[in-house]
Amino acid sequence: MGPSITAAAPQFLVDDLDRSLDFYQRRLGFTRDFVYEGFYAGVSRDRAVIHLKCAPKLDAERAHRRSGEHLDAFLVVTGIDELYAELVGREAPVIGQVERRPWGTRDFLVEDPDGYVLCFSEPA
Repeated sequence: MGPSITAAAPQFLVDDLDRSLDFYQRRLGFTRDFVYEGFYAGVSRDRAVIHLKCAPKLDAERAHRRSGEHLDAFLVVTGIDELYAELVGREAPVIGQVERRPWGTRDFLVEDPDGYVLCFSEPA
């Protein structure tokens, strides 16, 4: 058996690491996995992992991605309706409702405090 890739974790540049950690934990139900020297951290929920790095980012890039509905992370889920209700109950900044897509999924979007767009998606 050959090599395999077992996981991937996007790295988001954030303005305030503590604010981002609080958001991912309280609003999205992620767990803080580690914090390194106050500028780098990892969070996870189930098998989804996101790394956060306190570093400057380009506001124009964030605006461009947001205006074009470009995604920063695509998270495959089960129980999309229950997850949507949970995140709405946690007062997460959900964008729109759960929608059926022509490519065979149902999904919704969330925007984090730094403008990153996460798509939560379930095969229909």
